[in-house]
Parts: sequence; C-alpha cells; structure tokens
Amino acid sequence: MEEQFPPLQNDLILRVARGETVERPPIWVMRQAGRYLPEYHEAKGGRDFFECCRDPEVASTLTLQPIERYAGLLDASIIFSDILVIPQAMGMVVEMVDKKGPHFPNPLRSPDDGQYAEVMQRHVDVAKELDYVYKAITLTRKKLNGRVPLFGFCGAPWTLFCYMVEGGGSKLFKEVKTWIYKYPEETKALLQKISELCVEYLALQVKAGAQLIQVFDSWAGELSPASFKKFSQPYLTYIAKHLPPRLKEMGLEPVPMVVFPKGAWYALDAACDMGYNIVGLDWLHDPAEAVKIVGDRPIVLQGNADPGVLYGSHAAITEAVTEMVKGFGWHSRKKGWIVNLGHGITPFVNPDDLKFFFQEIHRLTKTNAQ
Repeated sequence: MEEQFPPLQNDLILRVARGETVERPPIWVMRQAGRYLPEYHEAKGGRDFFECCRDPEVASTLTLQPIERYAGLLDASIIFSDILVIPQAMGMVVEMVDKKGPHFPNPLRSPDDGQYAEVMQRHVDVAKELDYVYKAITLTRKKLNGRVPLFGFCGAPWTLFCYMVEGGGSKLFKEVKTWIYKYPEETKALLQKISELCVEYLALQVKAGAQLIQVFDSWAGELSPASFKKFSQPYLTYIAKHLPPRLKEMGLEPVPMVVFPKGAWYALDAACDMGYNIVGLDWLHDPAEAVKIVGDRPIVLQGNADPGVLYGSHAAITEAVTEMVKGFGWHSRKKGWIVNLGHGITPFVNPDDLKFFFQEIHRLTKTNAQ
C-alpha cells in the first residue's frame, strides 16, 4: 500500500524544476544536515556515522535539524544518509574513521584479486539491504508535515567506483587511474552494475517518499574530458534514462532529477543533454557563462557559491550572493535557478553565518530588489 503524506505547503523547488517562473529562487545546501550544527552532535551521541544512517529515527531527526533551525529560509530537505551505502550493499566493508573520512579495509585492487569476481557475481537486493534508508525517508516525510520537499540521493557510479578501488579519499587517484588505463573493460562492467543498482535504489527512495533525487559525482573532476566520456557520462546518462520508466513500472510519477558532476567544468554542455532536469554547478563555474552554455535548453542550474565564503565576513557573503544573483540573471529571468553552495558545507562553519547567507538570498532576490 502506498504511503499517504501530509499536503505540501512549499512547492517552490518543484515549480522551478518544472521550468516555471517563480517569485524567488528556492534554497537548499548540500550537507545542510551535519557536523557544523551543535544539535547534530547531541543527537548523534556516541553512535558512529553509519549507525546514524541505519537508524531511521536518528536519520530523520538529523535531516530535520536544519529545517527547524532555519525555518522559513530553506525550501528543501535532504535525507541524512551517505553515498557509500551502495558499496556496503554490494558486500564491501566501509568504516567512517574520525577526522579521516570513509575507509574500505579491503578495496578492489585488480580484477584478479577474487573480490572483484565476488562483487560482480553477487546478487544485490537493494530493497532488502537498504531498507533502513527507505524507512528513514518515509518517517522524515511524515515528520516534515509538508513544510518542504525531501530529496533522496545516490553517489554516481564513477565516484562510488573511485572509493571502492582507492579505499577512501585520495590525492593521487593512483588505483583508479590504474584501473581505467589498464583494465578499462572490467571497469566498465563494474560501473554498469553500479548504475543498475543506483536506478533501483533511487526508484525505491521515491516509492518511500523522496520528491526529488540528486546524483553526486563528487570525483568527476579527476577525469580528463576524454575519460569522462568513457567512465562517467554513459553511466550518469543510464540513470537518467532508466529511472523514469522504472518509476512508471512501479506506478509512480517521475520526479525532478539533479546531476552534480563536481569539478568537471568541461562537461557542462554534455550534462545538459544527459536527461536530468537540473544540473548542479560547483564554485569553479562562472554563473553567467553557465547560463550561456545552457542556452534555450529547459535546464535548471543549481549552485554555486564557494562553501569557503562562509568562513568570511558578512560583507564577503553579501558580495558572493550579489554576484550569484547577477550571474544567474535572476531579476531578468525569474526562473531556472536553485540556490546552493558549490559543494557541501565544510566543517567549522558558524551556523549563524549560514543563516546570514540564506537571509541575503531572500533579501537580494525579492521582486523589488535590483
């Protein structure tokens, strides 16, 4: 039986995603639920990061914290989870190491190490393995009580592959470069398997109550333009192409889809033709140039303030917001833009400075503000 949820009171982001002209641009930010908030640490308690993700009650509490703190300033929530739940569902061990980040004790080192065959042959039941995510989404939708829509998300196949072979974050990306240049066919086979799991995972998130989805390609910028065309673009396109028919099969309506190929500034034109409604920009993009590249295609842009501006003065934040509003042509267009940072909120940001960022967006994008 399909869940019944309270009616939506703020559909601003959904209207923008549909290409409508609106009264102001919607606002949300990546990692808005997280460690920069003191209430996050209180709610997390002694649990480790993945324990929080696996406990629907805790995950929903953390998701709602920024919505409550910044009431009336945010137009979307994003479920508290992690992109690495898919590799976990595929049978890989992932730990979150304090002050270091995610760590795979046994990464995939070559197609001959036995683990690759195991991962490729394993049947992954994402409905069962990731049931805790769907439960958290359903619970969060109910607790939101229609205040704002809820994002679901997944990691892009390329980014998940990077983590699975590097064993964590990297500066050199030695292992993943070895894979793509030494074992390209085995790389593509695993990327395809991950893509198929992403489609099913996202479809089940929508079934559970997600109203928009975002695909995070956090390591896209590690690829050359030629390699991006081989190892990222086809798999991002696969997700965009196969998710809507999968939703239809399940008796569900399509939802707005966001692609965020971080660092791959050269791929913006290609990203506009992948089948997503919204393209997320990191802070390396010039908004006015991005608007030109999009042209008359019905693509909404999302972004793209440098998260580092939140360490700066209020005058610097005002300047960054002013430049964005102008760059995205807000006052002449009144559509096609979702306000966000160019990546997630970084640690040690003062929550009051983020609030000031939100307030400046509201102030500077009012109909009468020029």
